[in-house]
Amino acid sequence: MTEANGSNGVNPDKDLNAENLPGRRGDQGEPIRVQRGMFGANNGGDTTGYGGLVRPVRLPGEATRPYGGWFDEVADELEGALEEQSLLPENAIEKTVVDRGELTFHIAREHLPRVARTLRDDPALRFELCTGVSGVHFPGDKGRELHAVYHLRSITHGRVLRLEVSAPDDDPHIPSIVDVYPTNDWHERETYDFFGLIFDGHPALTRIMMPDDWQGFPQRKDYPLGGIPVEYKGAQIPAPDQRRSYS
Repeated sequence: MTEANGSNGVNPDKDLNAENLPGRRGDQGEPIRVQRGMFGANNGGDTTGYGGLVRPVRLPGEATRPYGGWFDEVADELEGALEEQSLLPENAIEKTVVDRGELTFHIAREHLPRVARTLRDDPALRFELCTGVSGVHFPGDKGRELHAVYHLRSITHGRVLRLEVSAPDDDPHIPSIVDVYPTNDWHERETYDFFGLIFDGHPALTRIMMPDDWQGFPQRKDYPLGGIPVEYKGAQIPAPDQRRSYS
């Protein structure tokens, strides 16, 4: 009998083809940390039943050829266009990832503007639209804790792909690509505001959501919860950083 979740009764941790949680990668990918427990609980205060959870957390690993579909065509064209500019593709493209049917090029930060311009202008690529940049913080990804993720769309060819650039916590600089995709102006400001990524060459890199004098970057994983007390009739709930600690 096939169970409702499509796993045929197989433990989804063991069956990578089962329709289980999307974060599971088995033994594949790049390990960045080990998850112990859940919700930060590790001293017996966890009442969820997940206190004994031990699970490696992995980022998707590098894909091998053939990537499938139009992914190979785009990769070939991008590599060829970079070679025509006297730039070795392996110096610009750190790795190519195909995960869950999506294509991601991990780009060395110093070559980001050239790669973005090539993806925009090459007639066989024509990724005319960048829908923004998002920040990600992986404290366990040593030496590249901060990631900037760009989503590109080709209206001409009906394709989407992702560029990903990383930087260390102690040198959070990435070149701005506002001159390539002007609509990234506000997105780079928001990523700077929340994650502290500094986009070199941005025309006016200032906070966009938080007050100008705000200390720190509130969407980093190591940022304190903070907050203010919440008052109810006859009771008061303390701020998150003053509540009972589970760790």
